[in-house]
Amino acid sequence: MLETKEKCPQERTLNLAKPYMDNRELSWLKFNARVLEEAEDKSVPLFERLRFLSIYRSNMDEFFMIRVGSLNDQMLLKNEKIDTKTYLSASEQLELIAENVKEIIPRFTDVYSDIMRKFAKERILVQIRPDNPKATPGLTALSKGDEEHLSELFKKEIQPLLTPSVIGKRHPFHFLKNLEVYAAGILRRADSEKGNVMIGIVPVLSPEVFKRVIYVPFTGKNSENVSPIRFILAEDLILHYLDRVFANYIVEGKTIFKITRNADIDVNEAVYDQDIELDFREIMEELLKKRKKLTPVRIDFKGEGTLDEYIKIATKLSLKLDEDFTFLHQTPLDFSYIGDLEEKLKEQEVLFYEKLTPQQAVMAEPDEKIFKQLDKGDILLSFPYENISTFIKLLEEAANDPAVFSLKITLYRVARDSKVINALIAAAENGKDVLALVELRARFDEENNIGWSLRLEEAGVNVMYGLDDLKVHSKLLLITKKSGSGIKYYTQVGTGNYNERTARLYTDSMLLTSAQDIGADASLIFNALSVGTAVGNTNALLVAPKGLKSKVVEMIDTEIVNGENGYIGLKLNSLTDRDIIEKLVEANKKGVKVQLLIRGICCLIAGVSGETENITVTSVVGRFLEHTRVYIFGNGERRKVYISSADFMTRNTEKRVEVAAPVRNPRARERILEEFFALLNNNVKARVQNCDGTYSKPEISPDDRDAQIELYKNAYQRTTEKEGLKRKREKKSWLSKFLKIFKI
Repeated sequence: MLETKEKCPQERTLNLAKPYMDNRELSWLKFNARVLEEAEDKSVPLFERLRFLSIYRSNMDEFFMIRVGSLNDQMLLKNEKIDTKTYLSASEQLELIAENVKEIIPRFTDVYSDIMRKFAKERILVQIRPDNPKATPGLTALSKGDEEHLSELFKKEIQPLLTPSVIGKRHPFHFLKNLEVYAAGILRRADSEKGNVMIGIVPVLSPEVFKRVIYVPFTGKNSENVSPIRFILAEDLILHYLDRVFANYIVEGKTIFKITRNADIDVNEAVYDQDIELDFREIMEELLKKRKKLTPVRIDFKGEGTLDEYIKIATKLSLKLDEDFTFLHQTPLDFSYIGDLEEKLKEQEVLFYEKLTPQQAVMAEPDEKIFKQLDKGDILLSFPYENISTFIKLLEEAANDPAVFSLKITLYRVARDSKVINALIAAAENGKDVLALVELRARFDEENNIGWSLRLEEAGVNVMYGLDDLKVHSKLLLITKKSGSGIKYYTQVGTGNYNERTARLYTDSMLLTSAQDIGADASLIFNALSVGTAVGNTNALLVAPKGLKSKVVEMIDTEIVNGENGYIGLKLNSLTDRDIIEKLVEANKKGVKVQLLIRGICCLIAGVSGETENITVTSVVGRFLEHTRVYIFGNGERRKVYISSADFMTRNTEKRVEVAAPVRNPRARERILEEFFALLNNNVKARVQNCDGTYSKPEISPDDRDAQIELYKNAYQRTTEKEGLKRKREKKSWLSKFLKIFKI
């Protein structure tokens, strides 16, 4: 087991209400710093390091849109909200966020420079930056030949498509879109007074108009006979020729910028403001339009010099942003362009992670009907180590089985080209009663889900949108089948979404079972949802918001009674629920061993003397996104294991419909525990939380291995062993038939 570096005394000096509590937003920033560490890790393949930079930047965009947006809203309240864990006001949290983000920008720049230097040194990839390339080491300047080529290209292919505008006293304000990249310049007419300046802005248009990555032919001498891929970003080229775009002005200064708008839309407010007859899907469509026009919360500039120069531009743009939320970078402001580069570089395998292929589920037989297998026992699927084909096969069987008369499913996020949706449509077209609860409030997947809901309705699926005040976040499928004179339930409960793409990138578990008590509980859940309520009492499943948290607290209490013989193991994306944190601290004080695998936000600080010294917190950030939620209570024969859709955040335990399922099959339990303890003891991609709330990488020895890769290898080995046993059985069966035929 990984240990914290040191034990902290209870009286450590931190600005916290309690020494074992951390602020949610600051904890998230620590998580994103761990993502940045993967980009800094020189053992990670070069392009994958660039991808981690992209993930870091994308994470930060979402954080500002939602969390910073929410804090800004709180500041507008008459009585400003206070964080109940650290007693920080919204304004104090915003101040700490701004400080943290500004401190980490130089690290981000250094990593980007290092990556681009290495690309250039290996003659693989060269980024051209025409204006002061030395500002970001690793980038190169335009040669004379490049200038001639790009000048002509800009004149013929780009400039005619641009829509420049000027902001001044007599010019209307140009609406700035959320997260869109703009080139901007400080403009002055040649005959005007020095102080009479305006701002010229040019949107860098969508890839459908012209691509952001513009490839530049290699024209120099090359003795090594290796031609690097040379490119320039569209915004850099537009900025370079900004004086052509604003030909009637003197361009006195120029930059690239991007604004981030508050995207924390309030669905409930919209519901009450709208006519009661309005369809909820129409309400969501209106809210999405509203999101695009919400208040700016951040402006990012790309350029050199001091921030003061760019504050002038922000002021002229009338954004009314505090200087704390104006950030200066020397790197691209949007990394979505790397997909284009990946396509160009995909043949160079050394730049990427070793290719790994999800295996056939070891607990399922590919040549036997899934229903028949479930009649014999449960099946556990483990992603991304195993593929999702077994689950898809179950849906397709249900769609075509005459004995199946209903399928009910909760959909939170699905792939854009979804086999799950196709199977549900096929079931409806085959006359099955299909109910799909589509959560239209799945953040940033709203438009995708609106589209799927329309398609499902057109195919005859009965579509619901969930409850007015509760998101339905559970991953639950119930198939009801005629069996003799009665019915039989087949149920699936998962930790992740029904998304074939993310099943190859996220770690998740999926339980398929014919246990009738689980099926009966699932039926209660769907019946309650159908009439607009949340289920109350259940027998086997733990169901939020009414029955999950209380049962979890009961199981923690049981471990408290067992004291030093007690055990609690939790694998979550986030831990913020204060009630559960306090219970875990209570368990700690009774000597219960508590091991937490928390990838992201963790508001509990481990290793604090007298408070949490029996608790460890480990975060694994690596090639795959750790997404499985697992609850383990007790040791030996009294051990209980659950998989769940719910993190221990108040929004999950009290404000969403979530489902946790008991794992009873011994093989399935063994598999989950194997993965849990492998990750807990992973020295390579683990970070251990210290008693001051920081995280450290443990020392790595030559024998240490990446747990995610080891689990993948285990999946390969199980497949090999299973195929070997199959061939052995087939050979034995053939020999038996041979001996029987010839009566030997």
